[in-house]
Amino acid sequence: MRLTHKQGVAGEEAAWAFLQQQGCKLVARNWHCPFGEIDLIVKNGNTIVFVEVKYRNSNRFGGAAYSISAAKLLKMQRSAEYYLQQNGLTQANCRLDAVLIQGAASIEWLKNITG
Repeated sequence: MRLTHKQGVAGEEAAWAFLQQQGCKLVARNWHCPFGEIDLIVKNGNTIVFVEVKYRNSNRFGGAAYSISAAKLLKMQRSAEYYLQQNGLTQANCRLDAVLIQGAASIEWLKNITG
């Protein structure tokens, strides 16, 4: 199942709207570095949160959570570390989260996906 760019953007918009309702403040969107891309970087209280957004029309191929592989987690971690170093935030509280959107189902926010 391949999503179009339009569907991906709509998924990120829905994820951001959801996070905003939860009190998060936007720091950056689609932030790129040599290690990859972070979909959303937000502040949740005094914690910097690096968010992977996954949208799927259905769970037919394993659903949204299934698509977050070990390789993707490693890229996210390296990208987050790079962001923190580049911005002088190496002592900041931070975590990696995922926002999952599956079809018309409600949005699921998985916090601290690396354990």
